Amino acid sequence: MIPETMRYVAATSAGGPEVLTISTTAVPQPKPDEVLIRVRAAGVNRPDVAQRKGLYPAPPGASPIIGLEVAGEVVALGSEAQGFAIGDRVCALANGGGYAEYCVAPFTQCLPWPTGYDAVRAAALPETYFTVWANLFIHGRLARGETVLVHGGSSGIGVTAIQLAREFGARAYATAGNDGKCAACVRLGADAAINYRTADFAERIAELTDGRGVDVVIDIVGAPYFERNLKCLAMDGRLVEVATQAGTRVEGLDLFDIMRRRLTITGSTMRPRTTAQKAAIARDLRERVWPALDAGRAGPVIHQVFPLEQAAEAHRVMESSVHIGKLMLDLSR
Repeated sequence: MIPETMRYVAATSAGGPEVLTISTTAVPQPKPDEVLIRVRAAGVNRPDVAQRKGLYPAPPGASPIIGLEVAGEVVALGSEAQGFAIGDRVCALANGGGYAEYCVAPFTQCLPWPTGYDAVRAAALPETYFTVWANLFIHGRLARGETVLVHGGSSGIGVTAIQLAREFGARAYATAGNDGKCAACVRLGADAAINYRTADFAERIAELTDGRGVDVVIDIVGAPYFERNLKCLAMDGRLVEVATQAGTRVEGLDLFDIMRRRLTITGSTMRPRTTAQKAAIARDLRERVWPALDAGRAGPVIHQVFPLEQAAEAHRVMESSVHIGKLMLDLSR
């Protein structure tokens, strides 16, 4: 039986992790194209931190509750929802509302738990896998036999990008902030990892590729890396901006160099995409990526799991950047 109210993580105001508290509200009702999920686990991501700070508000019509990925059981279906039944275990890319005991999501943004997964591992998938598939393979057009430089290789995005590059026959190099994180990137499948605190990554990429450069750079840093990212690219290379954690404004851009080397500069965000666009990504993932997850050839790395009541502490760890892989909330505790 579905209760009338639920617990959730409320942000009492824009600010630091301390603004996150447990509160209660009504259980959401699914729209015709949505399912209602009893949440067993939810992922903690950089957009959640930005939303808490007041920098990334929920789009119109989405839940204002923080949280973009969940896993649990379907407990109610909208009139147009297809392909799922009550009791099915799903993970979902939500448009908001993940830090709660119940969450709605479009049925087209739901995927089954991979073979052998529990709720925590399943909830660690949607945000990073949707993001990496869209940016690295659709916008970045990474192909078999090519090379990619993955910044933030030990992040959730980075771990996923390294594994999927390897899965689809490409080679990956990575950057990370200490030698331990670099070693983790290599264990996950990177050909080499560069400690950006002790080496210039552009110089190292030139050495590692005999001066050719890489076909794709996937970046989460932004403006401070922009010039060196372009230096890393081979002829016809593609720079894909996934986040801009250190700044958005770039000056002194040499347009002729971009023209001469036929470079492409692109990027995207996930949350503003339409339901149809996200559905297309979900179909690609189910057809091409889920078999690798089922077989154990790829999968999330879980750094730490917190109960819902410790969402603020999860945000503190996220902002410290000490983690390797994903931070998760476990609602089954």
